[in-house]
Amino acid sequence: MQGRRTRVSAVAFLATVAATLAAFVLPGAATSAPPGCANRTNTTYQTLLECVTLEGVRAHQQEFQDIADANDDEFYPDTRAAGTEGYAESVEYVAGLLEDAGYNVTLDEFQFQFSFPAILRQLTPAPAADYETGAFTNSGFGDVTGNVIPVDINLVPPRATTSGCDGNFTEAAVGAPIVPDPGGPDDFAGFAAGSIALIQRGGCSFGLKATNAQSAGAAALIIFNQGNSPDREALIVGTVSPATPTIPVVGASFADGALLARPGSTARVRVLATETRTDVNVIAELPGNNPNNVVMAGAHLDSVTEGPGINDNGSGSAAILETALMMAKVKPQNTLRFAWWGAEEEGLVGSTAYVAEQVANGGIDDIALYLNYDMIGSPNYVFFVYDGDNSDATGAPAGPPGSKEIEDVYEAYYTSRGIPYKGTDFSGRSDYGPFITPAVNIPSGGLFTGAEGIKTAAEATTWGGTAGAQYDPCYHIACDTFAGTGSGAGSTAPGRGLIALEVNSDLIAYAQLTFAFSTETVNDVPGRPVPGSSAP
Repeated sequence: MQGRRTRVSAVAFLATVAATLAAFVLPGAATSAPPGCANRTNTTYQTLLECVTLEGVRAHQQEFQDIADANDDEFYPDTRAAGTEGYAESVEYVAGLLEDAGYNVTLDEFQFQFSFPAILRQLTPAPAADYETGAFTNSGFGDVTGNVIPVDINLVPPRATTSGCDGNFTEAAVGAPIVPDPGGPDDFAGFAAGSIALIQRGGCSFGLKATNAQSAGAAALIIFNQGNSPDREALIVGTVSPATPTIPVVGASFADGALLARPGSTARVRVLATETRTDVNVIAELPGNNPNNVVMAGAHLDSVTEGPGINDNGSGSAAILETALMMAKVKPQNTLRFAWWGAEEEGLVGSTAYVAEQVANGGIDDIALYLNYDMIGSPNYVFFVYDGDNSDATGAPAGPPGSKEIEDVYEAYYTSRGIPYKGTDFSGRSDYGPFITPAVNIPSGGLFTGAEGIKTAAEATTWGGTAGAQYDPCYHIACDTFAGTGSGAGSTAPGRGLIALEVNSDLIAYAQLTFAFSTETVNDVPGRPVPGSSAP
């Protein structure tokens, strides 16, 4: 990074890489824990950081991958999304290890709306194919198999079309109110009731197309992109609002729509209503001398539905799990509480429910600080630290008072290792969000190595990797796997994510031990120094 917050120049950083990576990063003897780590007290920085290893963290990530691979959920295979068997088994794995280590473990329940995947499957002509799709907002529900009937489509350039716009309803302009029009032209003349209507984008609103299709007796509707310009080629999934059809409405790309338009086409269209499901956060507590000063660290345990989520967020989940296990024998000054959140990918549901519970029962006042770890091993990483005081002036509000002091701990560690870092906003995208709201105002901090954002040339100069590429090329897609995080899938720098994962796992342990003994710089509650050693 160029600027004040990069404490070490790129040249200095690169000069120290050979020395630091041999000790911290690369697999082998340096990352193997000494014998008996799980039974050691690990009260000093030296002993704890010896025991929190890349090897140990990767073992948890491998377990998450194995769980996803074995997930035979009818709707979302190979995933650990909340509401699936893959998530339930992830909970069982984490909770079981923590209970065996002596933690007080609670499975904290919450409810959320589980969304089922839409299906668009061509059955004939052969070969059968599943097409990328999604349900339109305000779609009706149903599981329909039938003949696909094209409705006034135009596949010939320039592909001008008013497909599905003429029928029993009309509108004066796109987006205008839909009104009856029994005497106008009819795109659906001769349409066989109970069939699946195939309608092309263009000419009028999606709502009018859906209203006319349902009025003509369609059992389901596929709206495919127009194909008249490059930005109208890909999958289209929009909204039929303000219309409220009762039939399922799904989208398709222009190319898939053209395939569905072939003579003799039959298909399956499915859109199911969301379902209220109950799931859990895993909360593990290690009592300290001060039960009313709780140091809390969290990471979301769930993946997206599209894949196993081994970086997002098997990385943060694995790192805090290994830290908690290696600290199980510590006798801390402050009470330690670790959280593995559920349904983060559904909108921070688990952490929001937990914070609301704590506010309601008065427990929120005991939480001294919250530390968040979401995506800490991205293949095209930058070492981001949440900007507690907005000193980077990036536009987002500063964190609650005390957040700067949390940030200082992370930055001091990076500096001691000769590793540059960069501030990042409290944007509200992860589970710190409920903790930093004005009504709750818990000092917060954390680490992040990037998601779908694009690495700049300046960042590539400082941290290496590929400028112009995503920090995590597999963000929210199926290749976010154990192999992918280890190989740097989609990156020109294989294995780089393991560098970030090793460094940040050590830093997570370092910060947790620091605050286990004193949060005085954050909230003025007296503590004591970490015993037995100085900071590394």
